[in-house]
Amino acid sequence: MNGTLNKVMLIGHLGDEVKMHYFDGGNCIGRFPLATNEVYINKQTNEKITSTEWHNLVVRNKAAEICEKYLSKGDKIYVEGRIKSRQWQAEDGTTKYTTEIQVTEFTFLTTKKEVDGLKTSQNIEPKTTNFEAPSPAAPENDLPF
Repeated sequence: MNGTLNKVMLIGHLGDEVKMHYFDGGNCIGRFPLATNEVYINKQTNEKITSTEWHNLVVRNKAAEICEKYLSKGDKIYVEGRIKSRQWQAEDGTTKYTTEIQVTEFTFLTTKKEVDGLKTSQNIEPKTTNFEAPSPAAPENDLPF
């Protein structure tokens, strides 16, 4: 295989609000932490263990503005992107490193605003879907050609 692939898919909860940073020329980026959990049972103690991994997410321009507008701490989101590592010099002269997920696509799974709206709404009717097969209009062996 000659090519390479740098693709990340995550489903998790926001650990904080989206922090926006604006630049000259109208561009902007939004940054927020995303928590993903792994739950397993310790076979020796039968104890349920939850392990949380934190990811630093970066969204750009219009996507950042959309995330800032609709997302808040605790919301669940699906993201796709790529891993990007970078380094910089801190004020004290030390070299700092970070690894981020550069988000290219996202889907809101739940938002606090959505959940709060459902709690306050009194006229909620569950959606029902009819899974019955449609009755055939013509006999199965009656081909038109």
